[in-house]
Amino acid sequence: MKKWFYALTGPVGDSLPVRLGATRRAATGSVPTPVLGFDQALVWVTVALLAWGLVMVYSASIAMPENPRFARYTHSYFLVRHAMWLVMAFVAALLAFQVPLATWEKSAGWLFVLSLILLGLVLVPHVGKVVYGARRWIALGLLSFQPSELAKLTVLLYAADYMVRKMDVKEHFFRAVLPMGAAVAVVGVLLLAEPDMGAFMVIAMIAMGILFLGGVNARMFFLIATVLVGAFMMMIAFNDYRRARIFAYLDPWSEENALAKGYQLTHSLIAIGRGEIFGVGLGGSVEKLHWLPEAHTDFLLAVIGEEFGLVGVVFVIGLFLWLTRRMMHIGRQAIALDRVFAGLVAQGVGIWVGFQAFINIGVNLGALPTKGLTLPLMSYGGSAILINLVAIAVVLRVDHENRQLMHGGRV
Repeated sequence: MKKWFYALTGPVGDSLPVRLGATRRAATGSVPTPVLGFDQALVWVTVALLAWGLVMVYSASIAMPENPRFARYTHSYFLVRHAMWLVMAFVAALLAFQVPLATWEKSAGWLFVLSLILLGLVLVPHVGKVVYGARRWIALGLLSFQPSELAKLTVLLYAADYMVRKMDVKEHFFRAVLPMGAAVAVVGVLLLAEPDMGAFMVIAMIAMGILFLGGVNARMFFLIATVLVGAFMMMIAFNDYRRARIFAYLDPWSEENALAKGYQLTHSLIAIGRGEIFGVGLGGSVEKLHWLPEAHTDFLLAVIGEEFGLVGVVFVIGLFLWLTRRMMHIGRQAIALDRVFAGLVAQGVGIWVGFQAFINIGVNLGALPTKGLTLPLMSYGGSAILINLVAIAVVLRVDHENRQLMHGGRV
């Protein structure tokens, strides 16, 4: 009997020849509990950022109706709209989680074309909505949708699918990189016509990151990076508005800049400085009282810094670092399981969230020139919240399918 037992299982302490999950599935006919799981820590960190963002949007916008420009709004106007978008975003995320990665891969090209059509529609008079001189939104009744946010997700999916299809020619520049570069250039032309250089920067970084992670050699990668940096420098050099922003960033406290292009930056720094270590307390910000423009969107972190101090800012940075690192880990796990598309998508979302958070935080702290990018998951902005949650749901789906494979299931 002992010899028969060793013949089937091997000596005690040896690894089992099959995965335990697969054995349980075969024996019971049901999926084991771990297979049905997902990364709960990732969910709770996302929920924490969303909840904190909701509170801070209310705090930063509560006094806005006292400004004659917003006199027709109630004190809870932005809170209610932000909450409405959160509900819609959660529903969209739940639906996105049900979609297998294989379906996202098959649909990547069509989704990219859809985003190009929407970016084109924004530029059509009476279709695109103009706010502060920029035509970036499509009015949908009481709400407005920003196609550039959708473009971030669709370019990510398209780039990941493209790299999987081009694995055999990724060493040849013109066959592997040039078509993807042309696709990003088309998106860039449409975004710069709005104009929305911030979104174009994020999309270019996503595409570059996926090309690098997909295996493009270092020589080609640095060539692409050089071309992009040169292109952005030319966009700044030949545009008076962007050039003025750079000069304002270099000397925001000068008499010329402090009341012009450097106004937001100086008041952001005043807010963060006033918060010191532990802040003045929730609701105690003075800068949000019509001193700091767009406090509930691009400069929400400045209000966090004033009300929660250095501790609050460091905590926000820590949450985004953890979120980015976790998404990259899920992506590496998928690639180790030979699921390259899923892995590149998860890592691409990590690059997207991490880079945009880095830019927004850097702008608020005066480390980077002012750029119109929101703080992911926290700032007011319905389209951004919706697409961010859908992207995170896709990452959770990648993790879910990873767990299925690691426990002997199929995706």
